[in-house]
Amino acid sequence: MDAIVKNFPQTTPDANRPSQKEAEDAVRTLLRWAGDDPSREGLLDTPARVAKAYRELFAGYEMEAEEVLGRTFEEVAGYDDMVLVKEIPFFSHCEHHMVPIIGKAHVAYMPDGKVLGLSKIARVVEIYGRRLQTQETMTAQIARSIDETLAPRGVAVMIEAEHMCMAMRGVQKQGSTTLTTTFTGTFKTEPADQARFISMVRSR
Repeated sequence: MDAIVKNFPQTTPDANRPSQKEAEDAVRTLLRWAGDDPSREGLLDTPARVAKAYRELFAGYEMEAEEVLGRTFEEVAGYDDMVLVKEIPFFSHCEHHMVPIIGKAHVAYMPDGKVLGLSKIARVVEIYGRRLQTQETMTAQIARSIDETLAPRGVAVMIEAEHMCMAMRGVQKQGSTTLTTTFTGTFKTEPADQARFISMVRSR
């Protein structure tokens, strides 16, 4: 997935973003708050490493889904049935506790004269995944970006994920998964299309 991130178009960084030094100082403060000593040998380079890691983990803030989805193809030989890319792995971070969300996304659309490059769908999942998120919001964002940019006859998105905020803290229920779905267009109005999407996702 890191290779995908490096190929994303970058937007102009926010001029109000804290400096590298400010970010590293914040990490040192958290280390002290946690009860450790940021000056000890094993933690000397940790603030710089954490700041660098955060640039990668939250790279989605510097990317726009509309730019990734901008190029479409109209030579489809009349193809107008479902296009499904399933089991797209992703990781994100819960906006409430900033701990990982790990899962898979299944994304489908009904073309209306034009199609997307398949890698574009995976990139859109990555863009929204690499931000602080709730699973519900991420599901809706993926569907909306494809719906608004491609203008297909319908979009279906299903996300299955494990939330570390449930596994590592709080109720500490490891292995539980959360499933969210969003449907637009024909997937919302035609029960048969929605059922076929779910059936295709579940088939192995």
